[in-house]
Amino acid sequence: MRPLPVEWLMRLLLAMCLAASAPAHALTPADALALVDGDTDARIDTLNRLAAEPDDKASALIKAMSGEAVRVQGERVLLVDGDGAIDAVTGEKLATLPEDASDVMINNRLRSAMETALAGMELLGAPPERQREAARTLQRTAFEEPDISQLPLIDKALAGQLDAQARQTLELAQAAVRLASEDPAQRLAAAQKLGEASQPIVRPLLLQQIEKETDVGVKAALGASLRGIDRTLAIGSALAQAFTGISLGSILLLAALGLAITYGLMGVINMAHGELIMIGAYATWLVQSFFRTSLPEYFDWYLLVAMPVAFLASGLVGAAMERTVIRFLYGRPLETLLATWGISLVLMQAVRSLFGAQNVGVENPSWMSGGVTLLGNLNLPWNRIIIIGFALAVLLGVTLMIGKTRLGLFVRGVTQNRPIASCMGVNTARIDTYAFALGSGIAGLAGCALSQIGNVGPDLGQNYIVDSFMVVVLGGVGQLAGTVYAALGLGLLNKFIEGWAGAVLAKIAVLVFIIVFIQKRPQGIFAMKGREA
Repeated sequence: MRPLPVEWLMRLLLAMCLAASAPAHALTPADALALVDGDTDARIDTLNRLAAEPDDKASALIKAMSGEAVRVQGERVLLVDGDGAIDAVTGEKLATLPEDASDVMINNRLRSAMETALAGMELLGAPPERQREAARTLQRTAFEEPDISQLPLIDKALAGQLDAQARQTLELAQAAVRLASEDPAQRLAAAQKLGEASQPIVRPLLLQQIEKETDVGVKAALGASLRGIDRTLAIGSALAQAFTGISLGSILLLAALGLAITYGLMGVINMAHGELIMIGAYATWLVQSFFRTSLPEYFDWYLLVAMPVAFLASGLVGAAMERTVIRFLYGRPLETLLATWGISLVLMQAVRSLFGAQNVGVENPSWMSGGVTLLGNLNLPWNRIIIIGFALAVLLGVTLMIGKTRLGLFVRGVTQNRPIASCMGVNTARIDTYAFALGSGIAGLAGCALSQIGNVGPDLGQNYIVDSFMVVVLGGVGQLAGTVYAALGLGLLNKFIEGWAGAVLAKIAVLVFIIVFIQKRPQGIFAMKGREA
């Protein structure tokens, strides 16, 4: 046998190199036609197969179909390119789009499959945020319409480098698709994997699969997974209600803390306390507007500036109220109530005249957006978590100031025995102003916090004035510790009753509870003792 000529060897090596570098599944005319025409199931199978091992031409064809830029001329599939066209298989360019080229029919089911295929193709090499978005798209499709033909696409994505959250989402999508498998072993593994997820989205899929499952072992695994998910969701729901109650309690605490000083320590029935909260909220909105227009690059930090501004704005208004009206009404509770109610009307109308009657929106900084998801159905928003921490910080600051500072000593001395404090050289009029300004400033901080969880309007304070008085009275007049227990207790009680009786009945039940409690214990949770009483 003669040796092959050198030229033949070179040609053979070149052909082998070209074959090795060519795509494993290049787009063929049959594949292109099967994708754009025929039965929907067959088209979706072809779409998933091409998306799992795409070459450049297959990717271009799928993207063009998604944008409705594909036409068919006989046996040719054309991609619309301006006024011309490109052959999807050969890449041949046509100067003009043929007049006899027809549109490709795309129904909703095929459009959803194309969205899923594009998401799978974009997963690899994409930024983490895009990977998570694409993984959620694949998961949604897998849970709504599990199709075993989607499995190669998901398997290929899981084999690559993925963000941890995107990988977790894709693993659930993979398990959901495997529930549609003919192999009982795959369905069993999928049922166990879905049971570990403990997410609400899994439950309907398991219920649907149990009804049509024929294998006894798989059906038992599905039932066990469903029971485990139900237990986890029940725990998550209870914890969510507890967190919502604590969040509401922290808001009530912020709203009532200033009133615990002006009413609890000073004995002033301040019906304008809600409007002081409103002033703090509007001060926050003004600071936000300033940062948005003048310092947009520092917008995320506007809240740190808004807190002292809100405190000072409400504190100055409170000091002005005390010096001009309230100082003449100490010891006359009915007159104080009527006067402060009139002041509240004046403040609301002033805000309407300055800023309008419509609500204004205060935007959360980026570091207060989003939340933490636990146990599938337990979502803890960052703005609520931060407000709880803020309420505890304000409480700690007020406690230290009242108990450890010279001003706190003077405030306690004046409220307990004004004549003796005056005889010892304490300027009682100035201390009254300072104490009232402090309580008003804390109300401004409450308004700053409330602006982060809802709209700000002239009637904002009216939503919290009654609740604030209930918290102070229930906790015990003059007792900061009682205010804390009352605020958190009412928040938890309200949310747990609201869970099964509705918001209106919950409010009524809480009000009835307070009335009965005060009838049995008029001094509140914590009564004054010794010389304080």
